[in-house]
Amino acid sequence: MATITQDSTIVTLINVFTVTPDNQQRLVNVLVEATEATMNKLPGFISANIHKSLDGTRVTNYAQWASKEAFEAMQHNPEVRSHMQAAMQLATFDAHLYEVVFTDSMR
Repeated sequence: MATITQDSTIVTLINVFTVTPDNQQRLVNVLVEATEATMNKLPGFISANIHKSLDGTRVTNYAQWASKEAFEAMQHNPEVRSHMQAAMQLATFDAHLYEVVFTDSMR
């Protein structure tokens, strides 16, 4: 389950993919398959949330890992690399790690 709290060791990957509308659902399928087949079985995985833009030009992966080290270990996994190569054939991406610095919600 996604955890959004301040003062946590959890790191968040926000990866924004730019895609053509005809490839948007294909990319979503690749990312869901990668998560279900590989990512969610790796040490340190917490959650993945895939979003698609209403205009068809973006897919965003909001994923959380227990630590920066767990995230970096995931990147070296051969199965992960295979999934990411499939995604790179469909889209370009801009990925960065984040830490939560503020949250607010309706009570």
